[in-house]
Amino acid sequence: MGSVSMYPLLNRIENPEDVKKLTVRELEQLASELRHFIIDTVSQNGGHLAPNLGTVELTLALYSVFSFPTDKLVWDVGHQAYSHKILTGRRDAFSTLRKKGGITGFPNRFESAYDAFGVGHASTSISAALGMALARDAKGEKNQVIAVIGDGALTGGESFEALNNAGDLGTKLIVILNDNEMSIDANVGAMSEYLSRIRIAPQYARAKRDMGSLLMSIPHIGDKVYKTASHLKDGVRSVLVPGSLFEEMGFHYIGPLDGHNIALMEEVFKSAKEMEGPVLIHIHTVKGKGYQPAEQAPEKFHGVGCFDPSTGKSAKKAGCAPSYTAVFSEALIELAKDRPDILAITAAMPSGTGLKAFGKAYPKRFFDVGIAEEHAMTLAAGMAAGGMHPVIALYSTFAQRAYDQLIHDVCLQNLPVTLCLDRAGLVGEDGPTHHGVFDLSYLRQMPNMCVMAPKDEEELRHMLATAIAIPGPAAVRYPRGAGLGVALTDSFEKLPVGKAEVLQEGGSIAFLAVGTMVEQVKEAAAILAEEGIESTVVNMRFIKPLDTALIDEMARTKKLLITAEENVLAGGFGSAVAEYLADSGQQVPLVRFGIPDRFIEQGTRKELLSLCGLQPEQMAECVRERLSHLAPEA
Repeated sequence: MGSVSMYPLLNRIENPEDVKKLTVRELEQLASELRHFIIDTVSQNGGHLAPNLGTVELTLALYSVFSFPTDKLVWDVGHQAYSHKILTGRRDAFSTLRKKGGITGFPNRFESAYDAFGVGHASTSISAALGMALARDAKGEKNQVIAVIGDGALTGGESFEALNNAGDLGTKLIVILNDNEMSIDANVGAMSEYLSRIRIAPQYARAKRDMGSLLMSIPHIGDKVYKTASHLKDGVRSVLVPGSLFEEMGFHYIGPLDGHNIALMEEVFKSAKEMEGPVLIHIHTVKGKGYQPAEQAPEKFHGVGCFDPSTGKSAKKAGCAPSYTAVFSEALIELAKDRPDILAITAAMPSGTGLKAFGKAYPKRFFDVGIAEEHAMTLAAGMAAGGMHPVIALYSTFAQRAYDQLIHDVCLQNLPVTLCLDRAGLVGEDGPTHHGVFDLSYLRQMPNMCVMAPKDEEELRHMLATAIAIPGPAAVRYPRGAGLGVALTDSFEKLPVGKAEVLQEGGSIAFLAVGTMVEQVKEAAAILAEEGIESTVVNMRFIKPLDTALIDEMARTKKLLITAEENVLAGGFGSAVAEYLADSGQQVPLVRFGIPDRFIEQGTRKELLSLCGLQPEQMAECVRERLSHLAPEA
């Protein structure tokens, strides 16, 4: 934590009640201190910078008016809640942000009573807050429930389902729409256009002047009414913009307001507390507010690694191998040159998934649907049914949201859709809400689905070409971050579907690995070889269909098989091998390495691999132990 001289007001805040004691001028000073405090920590730990800088004043206004945790505050996604964490007794622990054993980067019910709901995926806050409001009503309580949702998250279907239900029920609920005109990249879609029209509607300025003149003309009380209304002048938009969508859905609409004007927000929040039924308060904020590099490039500073706060320049080492994302991006652009039927889809992640470059190369063949993974999947199915070959790129953790659409709309109809899952496996400091460790398990359940995982970035290129050549559903999953640095060819090889690659032969044990674990088991095998224990190492490549002929051979010739995957053990690749061995009546001993049956915390990738027993030394020790219990060969 910084010195008292650096953060004189912040160091006085021990709990949220201390915020209520501050004047507006002091709150503005505290906002400045919070920004510097957040920038200092995120520059060292990485994290979500720009969204958090944009919600500092909003957070202070909320805590100056409402009484948390009696009142309930639900953040959407949660990557804008750092000020909230700092003000709720976690200031001194903020230096541990996103570190193993430290405070998490998102609200977490197990971390603090002030974190009313655990979040990490978009568009959930209104549903959760409405649930809390209905629970409050059922218990006869009177506390306030507030949901904060960004305009990016408002592109998600769940948010509209919740708005529809809340407006129909009419229960007391406050929804704050934090409109910064962005999610991670620039927002897309009709809702974004609608909010833009509200912000800039020319008739508003004229109507506001006319309203002022009308109020002032009222005999005796006009001046008083006008002065009372002046601090809420932006709030009259709800009656000045006809046909407001939110009003039609049953909400009292107020806004848009300046989301960096603490005094204005305090007055509006106080008024909203007294209103009956659901209220939607529309505020406009600047993503990256107060830090010039983040204001100028908010998409770059949405989620960052370590950086120099004086310049905003990344602290990443130069000369790193290209990321899997970059390799995927370039490969898809190359493949699309000869395949005019290839279309690309993402769900509000053009930069994160690498499809931004594709969109520039083929603007008419690129579709960003907003934070709407379910729609993205069925949209892809429709494209495929129409004779095209869509490639949909999602983070693994977000693809979970489209599980039903993938089964019902893609696999059931055996449509040629290629699903590219970025950030598969353990993603490090973002923690359990973002680990992509379930995809192999849920994908291999689906009939007609082909599932692949590359051992390196060169194989990713070939798997993408293979997936696009398959006349049905196919998925390729690959990890976050830099590749292994292998040489990349200029050509593409279509792999034989369902055939593994033997990397080394020998010994009486066999490692069967997929994806990132191929490199890990190669090192484990090398450790064992130094002790005279030779082994075969196989890059299985395909999780589905399995290379059962190779498994049969390994089961006949080896006394121990070892599977390794960066996926949950329950239902994953190792389970597939075990199921096949059981179903075919083969009784060879089997050791399975993977993610255990629990949610894995945040930490560096190295720390988390160790936590899961997936480091080469750990695997070698486990194999050594298992071998010691096997009957000696005759």
